[in-house]
Amino acid sequence: MWYVYIVECSDGTLYTGISTNVNKRIIAHNKGKGAKYTSTRKPVVLRALFEAIDRGSASKEEYRIKQFSREAKLKLCDIYG
Repeated sequence: MWYVYIVECSDGTLYTGISTNVNKRIIAHNKGKGAKYTSTRKPVVLRALFEAIDRGSASKEEYRIKQFSREAKLKLCDIYG
């Protein structure tokens, strides 16, 4: 199973990513070994998590969410977080 996740960085920004093991990915982000974007904005906190059938579906959903405004992403976090 693949997951799309949204984390909130220490500076208040939101980062969206995909993974098969979100807990492991959050740990990697917080160690500075995740995405380049989060490496200077740690710690990160999981705000929302969505299931996807496969990597392709997860990637498409990640891209779709990344196009959202900050306000729309926060609404997703409130609803699905």
